[in-house]
Amino acid sequence: MKQSKMLIPTLREMPSDAQVISHALMLRAGYVRQVSSGIYSYLPLANRLIEKLKNIMREEFEKIGAVEMLTPALLTADLWKESGRFDTYGPDLYQLKNREQSDFILGPTHEETFTALMRDSIKSYKQLPLTVYQIQSKYRDEKRPRNGLLRTREFIMKDAYSFHSDYDSLDVTYDDYKNAYERIFNRIELDFKAIIGDGGAMGGKDSQEFMAITPDRTDLKRWLILDKTIAKIDDIPKDVLEAIKQELTSWLISGEDTIAYSTESSYAANLEMASSQFKPTSKVIAMQNLEKVETPNSKTIEEVASFFGVSPSETIKTLLYLADKKPIVVLLVGNDQVNEVKLKNYLGADFLEAATENDSRTILNVSFGSLGPIDLPNNIRIIADFNIKNCTNTITGANKDGYHFRNVNPTRDFEAEYADLREVKEGEISPDGLGRLKFTKGIEIGHIFKLGTRYSESMGANILNEHGSSQPLIMGSYGIGVSRILSAVMEQHARIFVTKTPKGDFRYSWGVNFPKELAPYDIHLITVNVKDEVAVELTNRIEHQLITAKYSVLTDDRNERAGSKFSDSDLIGLPIRIIVGKKADDGIIEIKIKSSGDSIEVSESNLLETLEILTNMNKV
Repeated sequence: MKQSKMLIPTLREMPSDAQVISHALMLRAGYVRQVSSGIYSYLPLANRLIEKLKNIMREEFEKIGAVEMLTPALLTADLWKESGRFDTYGPDLYQLKNREQSDFILGPTHEETFTALMRDSIKSYKQLPLTVYQIQSKYRDEKRPRNGLLRTREFIMKDAYSFHSDYDSLDVTYDDYKNAYERIFNRIELDFKAIIGDGGAMGGKDSQEFMAITPDRTDLKRWLILDKTIAKIDDIPKDVLEAIKQELTSWLISGEDTIAYSTESSYAANLEMASSQFKPTSKVIAMQNLEKVETPNSKTIEEVASFFGVSPSETIKTLLYLADKKPIVVLLVGNDQVNEVKLKNYLGADFLEAATENDSRTILNVSFGSLGPIDLPNNIRIIADFNIKNCTNTITGANKDGYHFRNVNPTRDFEAEYADLREVKEGEISPDGLGRLKFTKGIEIGHIFKLGTRYSESMGANILNEHGSSQPLIMGSYGIGVSRILSAVMEQHARIFVTKTPKGDFRYSWGVNFPKELAPYDIHLITVNVKDEVAVELTNRIEHQLITAKYSVLTDDRNERAGSKFSDSDLIGLPIRIIVGKKADDGIIEIKIKSSGDSIEVSESNLLETLEILTNMNKV
């Protein structure tokens, strides 16, 4: 393809409104353009990349027996009313009416649509298991679209759904999708982790997220690609290196989620779901007599701990929540933070919100600063984090404004349910006992769920089982954020190209080093001077050779300065650059390997042989 016929509107400078590297590079390299807040056009390069990703997914899903189809993006709201999600999904749901004033939505996901389809099409267990998927645009009215394609109102998603008559079959398909996802992400060279995830609004029990890891901004070796004139990073002047470091760290970290993972095992979880190992204390401490103490002007944990001369870990934090409008008291060790996702999942609540101070006064007749678990009304449910079990002779609120209890002991002074409710901290022991937890940032690129009968029961999607009895369909749901992967790839494969000019100056520029399987084209063929007839003729012959050999080629035939062409080539990010320049008269061309910065001169007749050798050496 001739570059002069392509829409690739590159920018000379990084866009000032972009806050993360992926967004800036997608704009600067001419991959996307914003239409309105959270809505983007995918320009030719991005569209080619996305189509290559789709084909990779199709190849891997073919291996597990998944069949592609397509359903509408415009959906009747009746199905969502059947499942109950029309009222509970929230303001992210695009709602509209047709001319007959019937309710419709733009699909943010398609569980209801596929459940209804199977309800009307599948009648017997003999037709199962069945797995179908689609790749289409989804719509969510994000309150604050941000960071390019990471948080948008319209996005491209692969969503798949499996249907079963028993849970063993669901388990097999769930594992098939997990393995397929891992193969896909490995093929496109993403650094990712499969982690324990939260089902959220999807429903269901088991789920697993796939997170692309945000690169370390301090690892210069990972970011820099040096021109052949530079031997190593130590050759770069300190002021240039410092400028590169400052530019790297000036970008916001793109990962939207924090991942907790073990240093010595495969354990990894979203921070919202992460646990650490709880060990009951072996210390035997005599329980002291309970004592109520006046504590004027002591409301926060820090103030109370200071008043009693103890550390926050020797106090109990008492929180009031409303779960489906019912009051719930939550207890944590004073220096811990509640994990609301864990709490909501434990309660099985549809709605969970922190109570206000007015709620506390109305329900318990006490202000926040003096809440405690002792002598609460019988209808108040008390749920304590496991670490409360290790508290002895601790401090809590006395449920009377301006007073606290000293020497509080669980079981003796109050009863509670116990659950894992706290947010883990870096350095704690992994829940499997192997290694300690470390934190990193990540971008969610995929999520798989065991939905069970969450949708089939509410929508009456039943089949006859092998015993002739009616039962609900058992379901799984499997999503990949196709457009989000473009951002993740840009984040992980962004590079800074450092060159040394003939005058001895050091220059650097941003670009991308795309994985071979995902790059929009295999080769960027550049004619340095399009007014040189010999060079143009040589370029045309090379282009024909490459295309005949099944390479996809982007040929830069523009009448632009060489520096602009090379800068655009760095931005576009194709794995191999072939330069037709000063030695065109001798039939000599230069091959440059993007990933290493290495270059080699070859004759026209040896081009294909050399490319094959380089490919077999895994350099491209």
